[in-house]
Amino acid sequence: MSKIAPQRQLFDIPDDVAYFNCAYNSPLLKASADALVKGAYSKCHPWQRAAGDFFDDAESFRSLAAKVFGGKPDCYAVIPSASYGTSTVGRIFEDILTARDEIVVLDEAFPSNYLPWLKISQITGAKLVTAPTPDDYNWTKSVLDRITARTKLVAVPNCHWTNGATLDLDAISEAARQNGACLVLEVTQSLGAMPLDLERIKPDFMIAAGYKWLFFPYGLSLFYVDPKWHEARPLEESWLSRDGAEAFEKLVDYTDLYQPGARRFEMGQKAIPTLLPGGLVALGQLVDWGVDAIAASLAGINDRIAAMVEKAGFEPVPKDHRSPHILGAASSKPLPASFIADLAAKNIFISRRGSSLRFAPHLHVTDNDLDRLETVLGALGS
Repeated sequence: MSKIAPQRQLFDIPDDVAYFNCAYNSPLLKASADALVKGAYSKCHPWQRAAGDFFDDAESFRSLAAKVFGGKPDCYAVIPSASYGTSTVGRIFEDILTARDEIVVLDEAFPSNYLPWLKISQITGAKLVTAPTPDDYNWTKSVLDRITARTKLVAVPNCHWTNGATLDLDAISEAARQNGACLVLEVTQSLGAMPLDLERIKPDFMIAAGYKWLFFPYGLSLFYVDPKWHEARPLEESWLSRDGAEAFEKLVDYTDLYQPGARRFEMGQKAIPTLLPGGLVALGQLVDWGVDAIAASLAGINDRIAAMVEKAGFEPVPKDHRSPHILGAASSKPLPASFIADLAAKNIFISRRGSSLRFAPHLHVTDNDLDRLETVLGALGS
């Protein structure tokens, strides 16, 4: 797979800023910012907004999502956050789970992929089973060892948010199917930067907050629902999701019927002109780049960073357990409490998780950024 040249020109990142922190928050594309401003100004002239404008952008959004990530457009829904998606799944399973059932999650999972499952376990009596952090980064085995005939939900990402250590979704999906469990993927920290074959993995649900690797504006996220769940009860009862909602003059002719596919799971006010236009631009850019090419390019950047941190005395996640876009590196010696702040003072931005550093670059990163990072990491190792 050919790598993509640095795309700095598409972002509003000053030359003296070295940003390696997309796992925290990605920079917005300049073209997305322009679309958002235009969308905001459109609210100044509401008389120019037709009924179709409440639906058209959402339809384009789901079509582009299917083009980038696979599956059918009808399986995608517009949601505001990852927790909205997991809470939607939780609401569905309130009527399914019993005290005999189990839900498998990861140790130190991100709160939006833990708290909804904790709440549903409290409501239904189902047992919340936590796959412990493995010493050898083998999250796959840790999860597989906890899937049993009692498992009804497996709620996992395809890489851990703290350090990018990967999970083998092929193996986990197969184990879930063999035990009659549903697979819920929360892929906020990978969708758009790490390939995911929906046709092969066949998740029941896939959820991703958009403000990281999808380059969406904050408040716009993505929800994929397998067709077998399209008749399930949604989290909210938005009039926009009901059959015939396009005919505003007939909205008081209430109906129990929903619009087809995953549209029933969408948030109210889904056609927000200050959000969806920015998301459409971002999805179009992902189409142009291609997720496989993005992953190959970011893997090359992180391989170079891995060599730097090893020289500085850190232990990066081993290559065979490393995601292409996030690199975690643990330290056997304590880091200065001010280390991240000291880097930020030099306009170099990374994250820290405990005694580990987390690097999350994207295509805006240049050789100059990497050279500056190598200089500060080299000082640690001296």
